[in-house]
Amino acid sequence: MSTDSTLYIGMMSGTSMDGVDGVLADFAGGAIRTLEAAFVPFPDALRAELMALQSSGDNEIAREALAAAHLAGCYAECVAALLPSAPGPVRALAAHGQTVRHRPELGYTRQINHPALLAELTGIDVIADFRARDVAAGGQGAPLVPAFHQACFGQPGQTRVVINIGGIANISVLHADGTVSGFDTGPGNVLMDHWIGLHQGKAYDADGAWAASGQADPTLLGILLDEPYFRLAAPKSTGRDLFHADWLGRALAQAPSMPPQDVQATLTALSAVTIARAIHQQAGEVEAVYVCGGGAYNGALLRELAQALGGKTKVETSDALGVSPNHVEALAFAWLGYRFTRREAGNLPQVTGAKGPRILGALYPA
Repeated sequence: MSTDSTLYIGMMSGTSMDGVDGVLADFAGGAIRTLEAAFVPFPDALRAELMALQSSGDNEIAREALAAAHLAGCYAECVAALLPSAPGPVRALAAHGQTVRHRPELGYTRQINHPALLAELTGIDVIADFRARDVAAGGQGAPLVPAFHQACFGQPGQTRVVINIGGIANISVLHADGTVSGFDTGPGNVLMDHWIGLHQGKAYDADGAWAASGQADPTLLGILLDEPYFRLAAPKSTGRDLFHADWLGRALAQAPSMPPQDVQATLTALSAVTIARAIHQQAGEVEAVYVCGGGAYNGALLRELAQALGGKTKVETSDALGVSPNHVEALAFAWLGYRFTRREAGNLPQVTGAKGPRILGALYPA
């Protein structure tokens, strides 16, 4: 593949585990442009297996290997959907993989992926395993998107906050002086998705309509907010290893009984309040915040967030900055792939806690 090409494909499958978001990006002249986007939903069997692999189970090494091959097939399908729009050869594919364990405090993070197979299926160089080097350097390995947010959305002399709300939520504070701070704030959609799946068999709460039909319970919200993670100083990151069904079940056992829609409303408030507290801690009062990820399409959550921020901060989606909320993370990994091929660091040590800047990723040549 041509080493002169500035075309990259980035692919991301996040904590919500709904499928693969992919973008075809062009970094010619140092610009960041999205040329095309695609989404490949996970088959039900793959999504169920990826969910099951979040916890220890029988024969999980073999099951993970088989799931990785299935995942590579989904990635290849996404690549096939994007390639017809490419005006030239694609330099590399940047494939994040599916996180199933994230324990940086123990020195590891685990993303299911089969980049060697993806290279075979596509005939294009693949860059993968972006988090491991940062963790090896003493960092959290997450969030990795703040460096991209600064490159894509930073504005000299203006403080901006970008909020990525996937299964887990994270913030990037792009300070007016050019410095960046950020961390995982806690649950984004992960608990809301679990709860509506349990009670209505739906993958997510469309526009937050079910949450809007209920009332947040202050007692339950207080119990949820008592989680020690929310009081930890940054750098910090989290995932389903902490925020899962059992974690919620323990909180519900301490709260009065209530209708399920009130629980959903409370979980929506939890995400909004923890994000807002993190913003106030890192940025004080800001004029506007920009939301990306699946949570950008949850109207109830955005209204709760605006209220939690005090009502004066404008809450907009990343559309206002020129990038669709569904495309930001995939574009971020395309950018990390671009950085890798240029031998440039992709992490921000002040965000992840790594010992210093590191080139992120591993190459699987076509």
